[in-house]
Amino acid sequence: MKSIVVGTDFSEGSYVALELAIDIANRMQCGITLVWVRREKMLFTGEQMDMLTNLAKDKLTTLCEKYNPMMQHGRIEQRIVNGKVSTAIADVARRELSPLIVIGTNGASGFEKFVLGSQAARIVQDSPCPVITIRQGYDFHKRLERIVVPLRVNANSRQKVPPAAAMAKIFGSEVYILGLLDLKEEESALRTYISQSIDFLEREGVPYHFEIHTYSTYSDTVLRYADEINADLVIINTEQDRLISQFFLGTNAQQVVHKSQIPVLCIHPEDYINVAAKV
Repeated sequence: MKSIVVGTDFSEGSYVALELAIDIANRMQCGITLVWVRREKMLFTGEQMDMLTNLAKDKLTTLCEKYNPMMQHGRIEQRIVNGKVSTAIADVARRELSPLIVIGTNGASGFEKFVLGSQAARIVQDSPCPVITIRQGYDFHKRLERIVVPLRVNANSRQKVPPAAAMAKIFGSEVYILGLLDLKEEESALRTYISQSIDFLEREGVPYHFEIHTYSTYSDTVLRYADEINADLVIINTEQDRLISQFFLGTNAQQVVHKSQIPVLCIHPEDYINVAAKV
């Protein structure tokens, strides 16, 4: 059985990610692979690293014993792997044919916030499948009612719509299309994109709403709108993340990931297969 991959560092944010992943796994009827990465370049002696690894094994076992009774269609399996966090988690997801990776962030601020945002962005960039990032403190028990899909005039923007429809079907959600306009001469093309997206959602039987907003800062406009409608998930793609290096502030996608107070589902432009179809 294919499984959702959840990365953990035993922080509160990673526990929130695991609990959200359990809800999704139960709805998608799959298992979970819980992964801790043993980073070889950490400044520990061999003996200290062995102690740390044994402690991680104990914590993983405790988490599996605690949360496995909540699983309805599969189990939570633990895995310890070596290497760089982003590539190690991606490798596990690739081997598991995972439909989804879920990772937590700890809600830090200032300089640390940007470092954590970069780490999350590297995981998103290296992942072979969509990734959900979730901030520590998010109330995952709240029903996932509203999904925000930002649309701009570019070739990849509409690729977020099928995954949004798939998630909406899984959770019984409504999709909120946010058309983003920075050049007046693109308004006609943007309305065409929105119309095509609406046609798809209607064929899929997914309820929707749409608005068009002008913007100067992509992430601020998207997240302000999400807050205004009390959204539960934002879906973005990573079209620029594969083209430039990740260094602190980076791209629009990275800005949304490390600023968002609600879960963010990150889709690569080549992820044509929707989330549900991969289970």
